Amino acid sequence: MNEHTLTQLRDLRLDGMVRAIEEQATSTTAAALGFDERLSLLVQSEVAWRDDKRVGRLLKAAKLKVSTACVEDINWRPSRALERSLVSTLAGGDWIRNAHNLLITGATGCGKTWLACALAHQAARSGFSVLYVRAGRLFDELHVAHGDGSFARRLAQLAKLDVLVIDDFAITPMGASERNDLLEVLDDRVGTKSTLITSQLPVKAWHTYLDDPTLADAILDRVVHSSHRMDLKGATLRDKKKDQ
Repeated sequence: MNEHTLTQLRDLRLDGMVRAIEEQATSTTAAALGFDERLSLLVQSEVAWRDDKRVGRLLKAAKLKVSTACVEDINWRPSRALERSLVSTLAGGDWIRNAHNLLITGATGCGKTWLACALAHQAARSGFSVLYVRAGRLFDELHVAHGDGSFARRLAQLAKLDVLVIDDFAITPMGASERNDLLEVLDDRVGTKSTLITSQLPVKAWHTYLDDPTLADAILDRVVHSSHRMDLKGATLRDKKKDQ
């Protein structure tokens, strides 16, 4: 195929097909194939290339704290009390398709953030839009949005995400504005999108932590119902000697 045709394919942004054509040009196996078979391989290469690019964009946009975390590398040490069946189900993505939430709790260093990032990474690989944010930074960002008039726009952006990861929830006391903002965020997502929350505080203590019975009821109603829960156990994974 002449260079002019390859240039036209690049102009059409069919880079995956161009790459496959260049590979076929040096392959004796490809030369033995018929037109239909070679065309099918070219189309498959283009689809695979576009899928890879899309996943790359989704992972970049996710801003995961631990970008290398993946479900294939999960530490299954018995003391962590991880349910393989639950993790396998979550990795399949049906919890996102069904707009369920995921709550991961446990002591400091037990791997909550890493596991959340691994499941978020898997979600992005499956084609879902994801964003990771620490709870404190999320509330700071929304506070600024109130001041510059972009609050409604930011809520709309968050509402479109297939998976919103809120890490380190309930570390510091929440004020009235933070409780209201959290309710707004969750209200836009309930029944349509999935939210993943990690916290050192057990879920049963969240109502007391929120320190406002009315708002606590509303918030927990939106996040706890239709949720999967994982309570991680065991010694900290940050202590390499103990881990060994």
